[in-house]
Amino acid sequence: MIASLVIGIIFLVAGLGLRYWINRRKFYRRGPMGAEGFSSYESSVFIKLIEKVGKWIAYAMIIWGLLCFWAYYHEKNEKQKTKTEQPVQRR
Repeated sequence: MIASLVIGIIFLVAGLGLRYWINRRKFYRRGPMGAEGFSSYESSVFIKLIEKVGKWIAYAMIIWGLLCFWAYYHEKNEKQKTKTEQPVQRR
């Protein structure tokens, strides 16, 4: 149960961090006119491809982290329901 919470936190933080890092690199690559500067056409294509793949991976990590949070809270609520629904045994 606690593992899903820890995994959710790790994936959510890693996904948000990856998106931040990619967007920060893209921001600092821009010149004063707003155009991105690359050393060659090949590096432009390669870097843009890697950034797109990285963003999709980051989105998947964020969604996976949120699903882990949902599973944790769903499991926690089910556990609390079973505790309250158990009949009291009398001797």
